[in-house]
Amino acid sequence: MCKENDTLKLTAAFLSAGLLVIGLHAQQTPALDAASRELARDVFKQLIEINTTDSVGSTTLAAEAMRKRLLDAGFPAEDVVVLGPNERKGNMVARFRGKPGSTKRPVLIIGHIDVVEAKREDWTTDPFVFTEKDGYFYGRGTQDMKESDAAVVTSFIRLKREGFVPDRDIILALTADEEGGKSNGVDWLLKNHRDLVEAAYVLNPDGGGVDLEHGKAVSMDVDATEKLYGDYQLTVTNPGGHSSLPVPDNAIYHLADALTRLQHHEFPFELNAVTKAYFERLSTLETGEKAADLKAIVLTTPDPTAIERLSKNPEWNSMMHTTCVATRLQAGHANNALPQMAQANVNCRILPGHSLEEIRQRLIEIFDDPKVTVRYMDDAGNVSDTAPDRKQLAPPPLNPEVMDAVEKLSAAMWPGASVIPTMATGASDSVYTNAAGMPSYGVSGIALETNDVRAHGKDERLPIDSYYRGVDFYYQLMKMLSGGA
Repeated sequence: MCKENDTLKLTAAFLSAGLLVIGLHAQQTPALDAASRELARDVFKQLIEINTTDSVGSTTLAAEAMRKRLLDAGFPAEDVVVLGPNERKGNMVARFRGKPGSTKRPVLIIGHIDVVEAKREDWTTDPFVFTEKDGYFYGRGTQDMKESDAAVVTSFIRLKREGFVPDRDIILALTADEEGGKSNGVDWLLKNHRDLVEAAYVLNPDGGGVDLEHGKAVSMDVDATEKLYGDYQLTVTNPGGHSSLPVPDNAIYHLADALTRLQHHEFPFELNAVTKAYFERLSTLETGEKAADLKAIVLTTPDPTAIERLSKNPEWNSMMHTTCVATRLQAGHANNALPQMAQANVNCRILPGHSLEEIRQRLIEIFDDPKVTVRYMDDAGNVSDTAPDRKQLAPPPLNPEVMDAVEKLSAAMWPGASVIPTMATGASDSVYTNAAGMPSYGVSGIALETNDVRAHGKDERLPIDSYYRGVDFYYQLMKMLSGGA
């Protein structure tokens, strides 16, 4: 087992060796045939129109729908199961069996089928009606991540119909509660049915993907590590009183002051082996001041002015710093009463190497107000006075088998784009599979303009061409990783 420093050195060495530069003159892959396009669209539409939010939706309905499609395609009933902790939080696990007697360990593909809440009044279209217009598919989950769920299900069916027999088992787990809720499917499967998902390594299309700039593919990102997710509950209590007799000691004012301090606080600049190599590679793709700044931040003594300029880009800022931001707020109990309580949620995305409790203590220092209590909230909504000492694990070594396949496919489908391992600024279910000893990589064939990322937001959408190319990407990738051409 590699120690942390060895792992980081391995990752950096792989990057600096230049193995991630792909050919500039590769040929485009053929388009999906009409039958595969129709299947891919039907599966995508079905998933989008099944509400899988935590509040009123059901991942079980989506899991059962995908199970039926796989059974209809000829997969044995014993190889496609739906199971979970309760009737609303079902997970589907499907096994595409390899050649008998194969000694190669399986590949596991994970994809969450739950989605973030979406209100009809906030959207131009109905978020739970699959809508095609102006060259896009609209709907909640079109970017995060029902497009990838549909792509892999379509690929399973397509390969089965073609009579393809992989040289190893390929496992697909479509799971609940990645976006929230109390029943995370990957965690539950690992704890209760690990035999169903045990694999050599994990592909997670919830991360990675192709970055476009004005239609041109700039890079194929592969998530090699990710930040640690943490929620903190800020609470201020007060005796309150009649609003006609205000006093300076007001719960809302204390909380507002604390959040203003947070707004103006910047956590320290910090790079790890993955992000340092990412910015080094990116510096060769940019021009002018931006290229110079990218070179300046990877020096032994980084340039503070370059850091400041680059930090104006939200994605780069998040890769260089731990970030904490207020996401929810509630206060008071009546319009004519002084508030007895004010409360906020602060969501943090923590760089590897720092613990949840360390950041809780840092928030207390930033607020510098004994009236503001900072408590930790876990994924199930349980609140505690202290946070776990858990840190994000060091990045696993890059898997040459995976990287070689991604490089070849990227060269064929997006000529000129560089394959770059990176750190996900969000969090994904890879945190569970990595912790279980299965190296996990964010790999996706979905191409998006960097200024049109709408996951979790209003009018979430996906370019139609991007979807179909992403479907073909996973079909080809699955074949390449299991003995196919």
